[in-house]
Amino acid sequence: MQHAPTLNTSGNHAAAVVDEYLRRLMIPDPDAARELVSPELRIRFTGGREMRDPAQCAAFNAGRYAWVKKRIEATEVVSGASDEHAVVYSRGTLHGAWPDGTPFEGNRYVDRYVVSHGLITQMDVWNDSAEWLLTRAGLAAD
Repeated sequence: MQHAPTLNTSGNHAAAVVDEYLRRLMIPDPDAARELVSPELRIRFTGGREMRDPAQCAAFNAGRYAWVKKRIEATEVVSGASDEHAVVYSRGTLHGAWPDGTPFEGNRYVDRYVVSHGLITQMDVWNDSAEWLLTRAGLAAD
């Protein structure tokens, strides 16, 4: 996974936490990713799927993709970030293969993180996978 530059100077630590979390999660190494999250972690994936642990993200991805990685285009820290509280966005594209082995790339994603005292407390995930799966199934309207 490539790392993108951090765009804001305040909150650089929070951006680094998010980038490292994504690096570990995309290996996938949910145990190592867990070191960067709060015990109160709340995760919400596209479609409103709620999770509490990085291992659940890895399991969800394993059921949806043969493999998947993120190409980070930008890690953006919202103005007003501090060491106590920061909101960080990671955006870019997914690439990988569907369960049948068909490769894909260019699948847009945006993740929103809340980082409190150096740990991720909230993660919201949006991407184009659902639309792409509908198209593959012949169910998407043009």
